[in-house]
Amino acid sequence: MSGSVRLILSFHNHQPVGNFDGVFEQAYRDAYLPFLDVMQDYPDIRFALHTSGSLLEWLEARRPEYVERLRGLAATGQVEIIGGAFYEPILANIPRRDRIAQIQSYSQHLRSLFGQVIRGMWLPERVWEQQFASDIAAAGIQYTIIDDYHFRCAGMPQSELYRHYVTEDEGRTLFVFPDSERLRYLIPFSKPAEVIEYLREAAAQHTNPVLVFGDDGEKFGSWPETKKHVYEDRWLRDFLELLLANRDWIHVTTPGEVIDSVAPAGRCYLPDASYREMTEWVLPPDTQREFVALTRMHPDNAEWQKLVRFTRGGYWRNFRTRYSESHEMYSRMIGISNRLSRLAAADDGDVQRRSLLQQARTHLHRGQCNCSYWHGAFGGLYLPHLRNAVYAELIRADNLLEQCVRGDAAWVDVEVGDLNMDARPEVRLSNHRLSAAFAPACGGQMYELDLRTNAVNLLATLNRRPEPYHQRILDYVASAGSAAGEELAAISREVRFRQPDLDRRIQYDRWSRKSLVDHFFRPHLSLSEFRRSEGVIGDFAMGEFEAGVRKGERRILLEMHRTGRVGELSGEVRKTVTISADRPSELIVQYELTGFPAGMPLHFGVELNFAAMPGGAADRYFYDEAGTRIGTLDSVHNLNSAERLSLVDEWLGLDVSVESSVRAGFWAFPLETISQSEDGFEAIHQSVCVVPHWEFTMPVDGRWAVELRLVPDTAMAVARQLAESARRRREEAGGEPTVSVSSGFSG
Repeated sequence: MSGSVRLILSFHNHQPVGNFDGVFEQAYRDAYLPFLDVMQDYPDIRFALHTSGSLLEWLEARRPEYVERLRGLAATGQVEIIGGAFYEPILANIPRRDRIAQIQSYSQHLRSLFGQVIRGMWLPERVWEQQFASDIAAAGIQYTIIDDYHFRCAGMPQSELYRHYVTEDEGRTLFVFPDSERLRYLIPFSKPAEVIEYLREAAAQHTNPVLVFGDDGEKFGSWPETKKHVYEDRWLRDFLELLLANRDWIHVTTPGEVIDSVAPAGRCYLPDASYREMTEWVLPPDTQREFVALTRMHPDNAEWQKLVRFTRGGYWRNFRTRYSESHEMYSRMIGISNRLSRLAAADDGDVQRRSLLQQARTHLHRGQCNCSYWHGAFGGLYLPHLRNAVYAELIRADNLLEQCVRGDAAWVDVEVGDLNMDARPEVRLSNHRLSAAFAPACGGQMYELDLRTNAVNLLATLNRRPEPYHQRILDYVASAGSAAGEELAAISREVRFRQPDLDRRIQYDRWSRKSLVDHFFRPHLSLSEFRRSEGVIGDFAMGEFEAGVRKGERRILLEMHRTGRVGELSGEVRKTVTISADRPSELIVQYELTGFPAGMPLHFGVELNFAAMPGGAADRYFYDEAGTRIGTLDSVHNLNSAERLSLVDEWLGLDVSVESSVRAGFWAFPLETISQSEDGFEAIHQSVCVVPHWEFTMPVDGRWAVELRLVPDTAMAVARQLAESARRRREEAGGEPTVSVSSGFSG
C-alpha cells in the first residue's frame, strides 16, 4: 500500500414538517432504526449524523428509545452529532436573523439532548452563498459540508478536493469539506469492493487525502428497493467489514477529528451553487433539457470534459421565479418574519407578550422548512400536504402576532403595499377569522385565503405547468407501444407509474388557478371544453385592475375595476370585496358589468379554487342547495341552475359555501398535476375548481350585477378544538384520560 486515506462517513436524516405520520414511521422502521442496529455492532467505525429538527421532534415524541440509543453512541464517541438550522430551511430562502436563530437554537437543543458541543452543521440541500460563512460562524459553528461541485465551480481541479479548506466572510472563518459526488453515487449502490478500490486510488494518487461521503440516510432502507439491498443482502455489513479489514490504511473518522488533527489545505471562496442536480432542476424546462444534453455530450472526450467543467446550471432562488406558488409562500413568510422582528424589537418586558412572540417564532421557523419551496427528483412543492403544513405554521405565527397586538377582541384591518415583492401593490383584508390577499395587477385575483381557526390557506393551489419529465412519460408510452418481451420489461423498470393513463392527463394552465378569476366564455361553452382551457374569450383573468380601498370601523371594502376586451367588444368589470368584523366568517363579492352593448348575449363566470381539501374520501364531498350530497371532491359536476354549492372536509372541520344572488350554472371538477416522486410518476390532487357562470343578455340600462357570498364555516373545527382542550384540562386535573374519536386522514 502506497498511502493511507481518511474517510468521513456522514449521514443526513430528514422528514419535512407536515409529512404524514406513516411516512415518518416507515422511514424509521426501514432506514433509521436498522441503520443504528448495524452501526452499533461496529463500534470502531465512527460516523457523523445529522437529524433534522422536524424529524428529531417526531423521534423524541414517538420513538424516545431511538434517541436514547443515539445518546449512548454519542457518549462513547462513535457518533459525532451534526447540527444545522432547526427546521431544515434553505438558508437562501430565509432572512439572516432567522438563519442564525435557527442554527443557534438547534445547537442548544442538541447539546442538551446528547451532551456534545455542536461543531458542525448540515447545509440544507447544500445550497451555498458566500455570505452564509459569516452567518454560520456567528451562530457558533466551525464547519459545514459542501458538494465538491461547488469547489469545481470555483475553478478548482478535482485533484485539490481531497482536503478541507477554510473560507471567510466579513472576517469570520468557517471550515468547509468537499462532499464527494463520486462516493455519493457509489454508496450504497455499487459493490462495497468498488468503494474500497476508489479509496485505494485516492490513497495512491494523493498525499494524506480526506474523502467525505455525505448523503441522505433514507438511501439506506427508505428509498425503493434499498431496504433489501442494504440490510437483507448485507450491503452495509459487507462494506463495514471491508473498512475494518483495511483499517491499516483506511482511517474512518469524523469532521471534528479532522479539524483537530489536519491543517486545512488553504483558503477558498465558493460561488453561489447547490449540488449539481439541483442546478439543473431549477432551470426552465426547455433550458434544462438543453443544458443536460450539452453537459452529457461526448463523455469520452477529455477536452470536452475540461470545457464542460466550467459550465454552471441555475441559481436556487430562481425556484421562486419558476414556481409562483413558492414565491407566494416565501412572501408570506418574509412578511411574518419582518413583523415578528419589529414586535420583538419593541420589547416592553411583558412576560406573556414575550411568550407569545417566542411561540410565533417557533411556528415561523417551522414554516421555513425547505421541501415545500422547490421541486426536483421528488415531490416537494407538488405535495399539497407539505404546502398546507407550511401555511398552517405561518398562519399560526400570524395569529399569535395579532394576539400580541389586538388581544381577543373582534377587529378588521387592511394592508396595502408590495406584499409579494413584484414592484406592484397588493391588498390584504383581515379580521379575527379570515385573511385574504388580492393582486389587482393580476386579474384582481384573490391569491390567498387564510382561515385562522384551523390554520388553512384555501388558496395554497398549484398550477399545471410543463416539466421536463413529462416528455419521459410521453416517450415511454410511445416506446412501450412498439416494444415487447425483455425490451418492454426493461422500459417498465426505468419508468414507473402509480396510476394508469398519466400521459392522457398531462395538461397545462393558461392562467393562475386562484379565486375571483374573471372569465368571459364563448356562448354555450361546455364544461368539458372549459376543462381543456378552451372557449375563454376575455382578457380579464390575468389583466390589470385599478383598485381602491374604503375603510370603516367595522367594515372594509376593496373596489377593483378594469375595462377590457371580450372578443370584438369592450366593457368594464367592477368587483367589490367586503370583509367585516360583525360577520367575520364570510367574504361578500359584488360584480357589476357595464359598457357592453344592450341586448348583447354574454357568458360570464367567476373561477374559484379550493386547495387543502383533497378528493377521493367519503368524508370530503359536495352538497347542493337542498343539502343533498352529490359526490366526493374528486367528482365532476355540471349544475344547470342553483343558488349555492358547498364543499365539506370533515377531517379539516370545514364547510365552504359559494352562494349566488342570481341563479347560476355551477361547474365543479378536480385539478391534478402529474409529477415525479421516489415511487414513480403520479397524479396528485391539487384543488377543486368551482365556477358559477351565467348566460344572459345585457339589460337595456347597460348594467348587469350579481353578488357572491363565500362562507368558509369552521364550526366543526372549533368544536373539535374545544373538546380537545376540555380533554386536556381533565387530564391535567388528574381525571381519567378520555379517547378522542375523529375521522382519519386518507388523502
